[in-house]
Amino acid sequence: MKYKRILLKLSGEALMGDLQYGIDPIRLAEYANDIKAITEQGVQVAIVIGGGNIFRGVAGASKGMDRVQGDHMGMLATVINGLALQGALEDAHIPTRLQTAIKINEVAEPFIRRKAMRHLEKGRVVIFGGGTGNPYFTTDSAAVLRAIEVEADVILKGTRVDGIYNTDPEKDSKAIKFDSISFDDVLKKGLKVMDTTAFTLSQENELPIIVFDMNKKGNLFKVIEGEKIGTEVNL
Repeated sequence: MKYKRILLKLSGEALMGDLQYGIDPIRLAEYANDIKAITEQGVQVAIVIGGGNIFRGVAGASKGMDRVQGDHMGMLATVINGLALQGALEDAHIPTRLQTAIKINEVAEPFIRRKAMRHLEKGRVVIFGGGTGNPYFTTDSAAVLRAIEVEADVILKGTRVDGIYNTDPEKDSKAIKFDSISFDDVLKKGLKVMDTTAFTLSQENELPIIVFDMNKKGNLFKVIEGEKIGTEVNL
């Protein structure tokens, strides 16, 4: 396997499957099986998941809601998604721990870096919920921050698109896909990979990002093997 320890970033919308909102148990089970396949190869897996399928703070703020309150609601949404994913992974007989950046002791462990790394070393999947614990920061920023803290080899951003394109492939049939691209070129071309804070943090810490289609069965395993799936962003 090319990577020993990974940080998998999933969007909340990915959990909707074919639903309009909420959590699709079929999609959850598919993700759990894909994650199980790589853990059985000894890969250590940390996960950060968004909350957009339940609530998005920015959208709430645009409609007059206080931004800080909206972001706190979004953090709680990520915890709900984390619990759902934890349940699916444990149904697949994968030992899993949910840690949160906000204290909900009856529901999950608080995030403690050393404890998280120990879980990973013992072969447990660790899900990080609650974002960074601060408003105004996205779960992309949380993913990069946690990846650096637990010394992950790479960030794998699982999306519904099979990589990074020069334009939106869902709107432009002539969009051109990049097999690999540098951090600087992403910024020069104005491509949307992650929010600027998260992307800059990843670049400064020389942490590569791979964007790939998580909804295609087996793709996660192929990425871990080093197969050229999706788009790799590196120095």
